[in-house]
Amino acid sequence: MNARSTRNASPCVSDEFLEFTASVRYDRRLWRHDIAGSIAHVQGLEEAGVLTKKEKDRIISALKNLAKDIRNGKVSFDPRLEDIHMNIEHLLTERIGEAGAKLHTGRSRNDQVALDTRLMVREALVAVLSEVLSLQRALVLKAVENKGTIMPGYTHMQHAQPVLLAHHFMAHFWRLGRDCDRIIDCYQRMNVSPLGSGALAGTSFGIDRTIASRLLMMDGTTENSLDAVSDRDFVAESAFALSMLMIHLSSLCEELVLWSSQEFAFVRLPKRLASGSSMMPQKLNPDIPELIRGKTGRTVGHLVAILTVLKSLPLAYNRDLQEDKENLFDVFDTVGASLHALTAFLGEMEIDPVRMRESAEAGLMTATDLADFLTTRGIPFRKAHGIVREIAIEADGDMDEFLKLAEERLPKAVKGLKSKELAFLRPERSISRRECSGGTGSRAVGNQLKMAEKRLNSTKKIIQRLTTQVEAVNALLDN
Repeated sequence: MNARSTRNASPCVSDEFLEFTASVRYDRRLWRHDIAGSIAHVQGLEEAGVLTKKEKDRIISALKNLAKDIRNGKVSFDPRLEDIHMNIEHLLTERIGEAGAKLHTGRSRNDQVALDTRLMVREALVAVLSEVLSLQRALVLKAVENKGTIMPGYTHMQHAQPVLLAHHFMAHFWRLGRDCDRIIDCYQRMNVSPLGSGALAGTSFGIDRTIASRLLMMDGTTENSLDAVSDRDFVAESAFALSMLMIHLSSLCEELVLWSSQEFAFVRLPKRLASGSSMMPQKLNPDIPELIRGKTGRTVGHLVAILTVLKSLPLAYNRDLQEDKENLFDVFDTVGASLHALTAFLGEMEIDPVRMRESAEAGLMTATDLADFLTTRGIPFRKAHGIVREIAIEADGDMDEFLKLAEERLPKAVKGLKSKELAFLRPERSISRRECSGGTGSRAVGNQLKMAEKRLNSTKKIIQRLTTQVEAVNALLDN
């Protein structure tokens, strides 16, 4: 069978047309998912009486051999066959003749592509989840290693209140936890089979759609054939969940860039994971955080591109939907690489606890504690705030002067106040007073770490369960 007879294109289409419309250069990465989907489809065809058992066995054997040859680099894909789906069908038919031409019975490229994309996306989501879990473990490890390290907390990038570094790392941990939740939710909505929807109206061959769904370890079948072949919600949702994840990574990376500067000097860059300057021999640059920060914009751009492709498309399938894959594939590649690199960076990054503590002692960061203290002595908070603000302005950022002025003036506002009661204005005392749930006190942070361990174990079990489903693709190819 020649190339043109396997396409649905006109036999007189030009090479220029084929070059513009072909997608095999990027959708070739779906070959495993396409072959697994075809094996599952063939099982349904035999059950429906469309294929004999002998034909089914011959097709499945040939598909598995083809998968083996592709894996070993023995197969070349022809761009004139437009996409990976037509390439595989053509290669199969070349090998086993007419039996191979029966593979596409009761199936359209519309539901075939929808299935393959879902299978690929669920696999990629699980891979991202595993990388997020590794990064979360790295954050927990850094938090445990630096339980007693005090640092300045910021609002508006100005010194605000002292916090534990462990508390700061755990803030990033919980952000990533929400990212995991979004990814898992997306997976669960997406893991249903559209196969059997045909081009748009379903199939007339009486195929039991649950057969393919079970073989591929999907959680059911789509409810409506029109919706099934045109639905790319899961593509947009995946791109959003991963874009949100990258925004969280970018926030952490921005801090790491600042913290590694001479002005902050909170951390020392890992020499193996940083570059020097081509001109300035003394320089060491935070390449990994900077690149991740930059790649975040690229990921968000892909999300916008996907949403724009989907905007205003009428039911059912439209060729526009072909344009989702390059964006989606790059999102997964970018996010996976970024997570892996950042986890390695955090693991080798050195923290300077002395410098962090020195910075936490600057900028009158316990002024809020003083206002809170006055409130406990019966002074309304707004009035207490005003009293402390006047002292802070006069102290002009000098902590010793702030304490001196407080000792001089507060006894006039609070009868019986003794200067030793102001000892809580030191950073460690300020932190120890914030043991509320989710606070920066050492016990509260310790509780967070316990909760984090439970969360990590829970996520690990979910990943193991989802991995079992994802592995159904390889199981169909190898068994």
